[in-house]
Amino acid sequence: MKRARRTIPAAAFKTHCLALLDEVKATGETLIVTKRGKPVAKVVPSEDVEPKPLRGSVRYHGDIVAPIDEPWDATR
Repeated sequence: MKRARRTIPAAAFKTHCLALLDEVKATGETLIVTKRGKPVAKVVPSEDVEPKPLRGSVRYHGDIVAPIDEPWDATR
């Protein structure tokens, strides 16, 4: 299903940005922002995506700050 598209000059977008973003979210309409009549940006409604939980995504690989067993010269 194709969503409706609407164009708006960049100056008008700048003036009414927050209201236009709310409108895009509410209507699902794509908004094309133009400068001097040429398209420069497309504002589309975001897809509702549930954030992925981070639990279980971190792995422990041992102590990463303990000194290693090799001598090291910091002056080089």
